[in-house]
Amino acid sequence: MVNRASRWSAADYARNGAFVPALGEAALTLLDPQPGELILDLGCGDGAVTARIAESGARVIGLDSSAEMVEAARGRGIDAFVADAETLGLDGQAERFGRFDAVFSNAALHWMLDPGAVARGVFALLRTGGRFVGEMGGAGNLAALRQGLRDELTARGYHMPESDPQWYASAEAFARVYAEAGFSGIEADLIARPTPLAGGIAPWVTTFRAGTMDIAGVPEAERPAVAAAVESRLSSTLRRPDGNWFADYVRLRFRMKKPGD
Repeated sequence: MVNRASRWSAADYARNGAFVPALGEAALTLLDPQPGELILDLGCGDGAVTARIAESGARVIGLDSSAEMVEAARGRGIDAFVADAETLGLDGQAERFGRFDAVFSNAALHWMLDPGAVARGVFALLRTGGRFVGEMGGAGNLAALRQGLRDELTARGYHMPESDPQWYASAEAFARVYAEAGFSGIEADLIARPTPLAGGIAPWVTTFRAGTMDIAGVPEAERPAVAAAVESRLSSTLRRPDGNWFADYVRLRFRMKKPGD
């Protein structure tokens, strides 16, 4: 089932989230795509990183749960499709897309709330000896930002679920899920990466937590005020002495392979 909190505007993402694909460069280097390979970009978003993979000469297919983001990816010339990553192992998906030399994912897996299903689906789509490489939010990711939004919405009388609808795993928990799916050679590392936000906290909130505010029932007209209030709450935590804002990102970077040659 697609996570209701994972709701995206391609225009807002292009305006306020361009740093996400830009910071995916390290994971892309780890992927090391080769000419002629068939590669899947799982959670391709608007296709910015997918296009970089294609520049290597590999053939790339992008999958994303957001129809609007898939449309944006297609606008870049990407062969992209709407799909639920939790059902990759079902309904003949391997036969539909073929067996991939590699699967790549940047800043997407933490939105997928059945990680075991995702792991089994990726395993099914890879050829023997194929690799899975990428990066996602890890344990402790956005702790201050998430708490600031939760506190503000609670103070305004909105009901918040007991836990946030993202899977920010420890390296150990992540490795365990993928080992159970059959992967070997699993390497997973947490990386603290405070990330500058040129526009401040408010645009981040409206772009990256639109789905969370959907779930809480926040009217569209009130969301700019909520975002501004969250920014005010976090001014002593996520604003540097020089006045520049940052987000308290923690990334989990990984690679593994499907056993074989």
